[in-house]
Amino acid sequence: MTFEGKTKMALSIRLSRGGSKKRPYYRIVVADARSPRDGKFIEKIGNYNPLLKKDDEKRVVLDADRAKHWLGVGAQPTDRVARFLDAAGVRERAARNNPKKAEPGEKAKERAEERAEKLKAAQEAAEAPAAEAAEAAEAAEAEPAAEATAEQ
Repeated sequence: MTFEGKTKMALSIRLSRGGSKKRPYYRIVVADARSPRDGKFIEKIGNYNPLLKKDDEKRVVLDADRAKHWLGVGAQPTDRVARFLDAAGVRERAARNNPKKAEPGEKAKERAEERAEKLKAAQEAAEAPAAEAAEAAEAAEAEPAAEATAEQ
């Protein structure tokens, strides 16, 4: 089926899931953006089998000529399909940068602050008896010296 209609459709190049439970298999299809994921599509332009090894040439099979045609007509690829098109050399995909991705959330930051406070309090509690013992030892050493000077 070809796209020769007079009305403009919102086209997308996306994955349509097939296969059985826990054994996914995808078709790369051109479809109306409003149609369901596994529903009606205009044309199948490739396959994607995620169960194969990453270096297997049959993992992603794509008809590059048809993909170029549909991109020229105005079809928008999904993120995953855009990766496939970039790997096939059909369309450049802009590198994405999200520096906040690795930053922990608010709750995790609060928990980290609480842990740091507890650790600091525990260290101070452990150091307090040692500091008192050191002060007592210094005081004990100072007393005999003071008595010795008083006797003279």
